[in-house]
Amino acid sequence: MKKRYYLYAFATALILGSCTKKEMHDEHDHEAHHETEAAHEHEAEKHVAGEVVFKRENAEAIGLKTQKMVRGNFTEVIQTSGRIEAAQGSESVLVATVPGVVSLGKTAFVEGTLVRKGETVVSLASNVLSDGDVAIRTKNAYLAAQKEYERMEQLVGDQIVSQKEYEQARLAYANAKTAYEAIQGKESARGVAVTAPMNGFLKNILVKEGDYVAVGQPLATISQNGRLRLRADVSEKYYAYLPQIHSACFKTPYDEKVYRLDELDGRLISYGKASDTNSFYVPVLFEFANKGAIIPGSFVEVYLLGNPKEQVLSVPLTALVEEQGLYSVYLRLDEDCYKKQYVTIGADDGQSVQILSGLKEGDEVVTEGAYQIKLASASNAIPAHTHSH
Repeated sequence: MKKRYYLYAFATALILGSCTKKEMHDEHDHEAHHETEAAHEHEAEKHVAGEVVFKRENAEAIGLKTQKMVRGNFTEVIQTSGRIEAAQGSESVLVATVPGVVSLGKTAFVEGTLVRKGETVVSLASNVLSDGDVAIRTKNAYLAAQKEYERMEQLVGDQIVSQKEYEQARLAYANAKTAYEAIQGKESARGVAVTAPMNGFLKNILVKEGDYVAVGQPLATISQNGRLRLRADVSEKYYAYLPQIHSACFKTPYDEKVYRLDELDGRLISYGKASDTNSFYVPVLFEFANKGAIIPGSFVEVYLLGNPKEQVLSVPLTALVEEQGLYSVYLRLDEDCYKKQYVTIGADDGQSVQILSGLKEGDEVVTEGAYQIKLASASNAIPAHTHSH
């Protein structure tokens, strides 16, 4: 009996010890779970809305660049539209020197073809006309006029012919000589050659193979790209600011590149003193050297540059991110952390834009790669940032 009592007491003690140990283990796990949740809540509290994690290796891969904000000069800008034109004296119209049928030679008679001074562009064949070959007729007329003039020159001295008859013969000879010299050396089996009066390229083609042309009829326009002219059409409301304009920038639609006239040996020629009765715009004219692939006749965006403003904050246009009419930039907070910052913008010159509010000196702004950061901020794969400021 005594032995059974001891066994019962030992079993009871084992059961109570096991329960106590399990309760202690459950309590420890519960406390650890609460500590983990608290840590997560603490980390979440440290996350600031608008911040984006963008690792340094990703920034280096996309060529991300930043710029410290410093106040400086920014030129007043009038933004308008304009057109690139050929400079004065840089174009020449090729005209028919004799009547005939257009016959193309070795030079490709298409727009954009480069031609050199004296090079045959087209030939005008007249041997198929009822009047016969113009070159032959012109030469015969010249020889006949020359012979008559020499005869009259001998007779007038002996007073066999009047002075009036002599002058008529001399005039006929001079005209025939001029006509003959105009085509002399230009005759060929294809007809009379029409040559380029200067180096350039064919801008406008006005005839085609087989067309009949009369003397003086335009055939094509030859243009040079060495010097060009920028014509900006400015609204009347800016007329008072025109005396302050000293230079300009323009952006072409075919390469989206911004050209500065200061870098193209450009100069202001003049600005209109009155507006067009039909358009209500005042023209402003510049001339510059074509150091790039600028096409005459193309329409461009123009930024007229006036007086400089001092102590202005500005950023490159590549730094701006536009969303439904609102503009923002991204500030670099540390090596892997960026923050979205809304800004108010002012005028731009095609390359930089004035910042009216939202930034201060010393801010480090992303100038290239802002849209990649924007895409990263929208990705659900980006982990919550734990950077504290």
